[in-house]
Amino acid sequence: MSTAYLLIGGNLGNRTAYLQQAIQLISETCGNIVHSSAIYETAAWGVTDQPSFYNQALAVETSLAPETLMQQLLEIETIMGRKRTVKMGPRTIDLDILLIDELVISSRLLTLPHPALPFRRFALLPLCEIAPSLIHPVLHRSISQLLAECTDELDVQKKSVAAN
Repeated sequence: MSTAYLLIGGNLGNRTAYLQQAIQLISETCGNIVHSSAIYETAAWGVTDQPSFYNQALAVETSLAPETLMQQLLEIETIMGRKRTVKMGPRTIDLDILLIDELVISSRLLTLPHPALPFRRFALLPLCEIAPSLIHPVLHRSISQLLAECTDELDVQKKSVAAN
């Protein structure tokens, strides 16, 4: 059994409802969600002329292999209406694997740890809420250290309290 740390988010439609639906589908198909952060609202990163995002971090106990987990998350995105028309564009749901245990993987489908994690406050802040002492397997720093060192100035606001 592995622990996968995911970041889920979206900026179209009822963002809270989409996060809840994603959590339900992840728990049904990927594994047991053992921790979830509060929901955070963030201005769009990259392509900025779009609605703000809601993001949430999850810790999932899974028996799926990393690439199988990624394929399942992509399937959930499709089920939930994700359309990949504009890179970094608006979306109903976005499901990313940030880390799985201490794994370091680089394949066509999946790179672990997520290469942008140390540079994105909107990912580090919710992850730090549920796993502050988790060590990044390449940088050998805790998530709380990476958050303290992050130079991303994008405003990230807590919108809700954590469910567990």
